[in-house]
Amino acid sequence: MYFIVDSDKTFDSARKDLESAIQEFEFGILHIHDLADTLLSKGFDFNEECQVFEICNPRKAAEIMSVDMKLNMYLPCRISIYTEAGNTKIGFIRPTEMLAPLLLNSKLSDLVHAVEEKLMLMAEKAK
Repeated sequence: MYFIVDSDKTFDSARKDLESAIQEFEFGILHIHDLADTLLSKGFDFNEECQVFEICNPRKAAEIMSVDMKLNMYLPCRISIYTEAGNTKIGFIRPTEMLAPLLLNSKLSDLVHAVEEKLMLMAEKAK
């Protein structure tokens, strides 16, 4: 269900490369949630890095919603960069698996597969 790549880069270096890869593959960054900072600001002891990027390709989003408007509830896509035991990782939950019960026709399935392929390329390029 998960697609996760390990990176030999520092968190900050991989984060910058992820931002570049997102743009290279024609997605825009809508928001970056810094979960580590949020937890620390709420008084929780948290020793890892964790940022969740909300990203969108407007063309793909419009195509998906034109087939099934209810899939707006899944959008935008999310891709995360985080550390685990000091190791940098980039990953996401595979949309094809998460949405499998909802992909009721081949056009929708093809669109979601195309988005997943782009997410995989982003993660691989940034690692």
